[in-house]
Amino acid sequence: MLGDSVAIVVNSPTDTTLRIADMLAQIIRPSTGFPVAIRRDSGRSTPGVIELRLSPIGADVGDEGYVLAVSSYNVLLAARTNAGLFHGIQTIRQLMPTQIESHIGVRPTLGWTIPPGIITDRPRYAWRGAMLDVARHFFTVNEVKQFIDILALYKLNTLHLHLSDDQGWRLEIKSRPRLATAGGVSAMGGGRGGFFTQDDYADLVRYAAERFITVIPEIEMPAHSYSMIVAYPELRCTTPTGGNPDATFGGICPDSVETYRVLDDVVREVAALTPGPYIHIGADEVSNLSPDKFARFVERAQDIVNRHGKRMIGWEEIFRAKLLPTTLTQLWRTDSARAALAQGSKLILSPAPKVYLDMKYTAGTELGLDWAALVDVRTAYDWDPATYLPGITDADIVGVEAPLWSETIRNITAAEYLAMPRLPAIAEVAWTPRTAQRWEDFRTRLAAHAPRWRLLGINYYASPQIPWN
Repeated sequence: MLGDSVAIVVNSPTDTTLRIADMLAQIIRPSTGFPVAIRRDSGRSTPGVIELRLSPIGADVGDEGYVLAVSSYNVLLAARTNAGLFHGIQTIRQLMPTQIESHIGVRPTLGWTIPPGIITDRPRYAWRGAMLDVARHFFTVNEVKQFIDILALYKLNTLHLHLSDDQGWRLEIKSRPRLATAGGVSAMGGGRGGFFTQDDYADLVRYAAERFITVIPEIEMPAHSYSMIVAYPELRCTTPTGGNPDATFGGICPDSVETYRVLDDVVREVAALTPGPYIHIGADEVSNLSPDKFARFVERAQDIVNRHGKRMIGWEEIFRAKLLPTTLTQLWRTDSARAALAQGSKLILSPAPKVYLDMKYTAGTELGLDWAALVDVRTAYDWDPATYLPGITDADIVGVEAPLWSETIRNITAAEYLAMPRLPAIAEVAWTPRTAQRWEDFRTRLAAHAPRWRLLGINYYASPQIPWN
């Protein structure tokens, strides 16, 4: 039981470790009223404290794993890295009474207790993410931060931001200002436009990094690029491009020298703003472009990304190009991933019938689409990435990502409705070994999170599959 003298003790008080300790203290203080001091380790074991220890514990815990030992004496959280400590404090948070999320001082009758026991935990996949489409409908900096907070709570470590599409361009590019000022004013259905300044984007990257989440920017090309053409009409193709001799390609023109000048400027600035190792180029749903021209475009885009010090990601259609082994392929339709593997590319699994968060839960749910499937909570949970496609194993997979396209949503409340409770299900698929996943156990544990979400102000769909408390 935690008392009013509880303190957090740090054995390796770097700025990062102290920041993690302070995040835990900020969770505990408002609801309990406890002062929760943060102290440096004195070298002596102290009763009634929460100890955060960076330690060379067993290699089997990995870079993001941790060991949590709770006894009547104290709470000890040990990890090899700060990321492991951060994930461990999410577990401490979830083990504490739900009222810990309240910003109003409350004192549960039974006290602030954490169940005793020892947990040794590590993620199954290194890439555990979600995508937020801010292009079709724009989300503010604060709304994206709310989404980041949900990812952090469930130990997801990647935020893929879909920053451009036909409906809008969402990031300031100083060398090409019209991309944002002209291409960013619109949204799907005539809704509110907008864009992130470079300072806004840097703020989001920093906020995510403090929660051990890497931001992956996506600039969609060569299709889904009407917002680029609105800003710079000279990027439009004016002659047929080979896919259909009677049709002009509707995206940015792969035959134009100016196209690659603009892309070089964009990738240069995005790379400079993004500490993470990847830039996503999209490259899906390309029609009226010959296979040859599409392949050459992807290869030139790959060269530009690499020249600016990043590694490329593309949707699975990029298999038609010659890919570098450092390029990642994001599976969504499942019909071409093996061709990318044959080139040495690894996979991010985002199969639409399992993890697309913009799909409806049922035919009657208010928001979402249904072109891929109706995706209820059990569908999002009860699948194994390593056996999803014949011939693809864990060795081929870097991880799992759940995209949330924004055709039917205009604000973070609607985004939460589609994400919750499916996102925690997908997070468990990505973190927990398949042998330890049990639907009946999961649905019971998930039900207990609803009061926590209500205190945090997180909207969710009350799926009848879950025995809600």
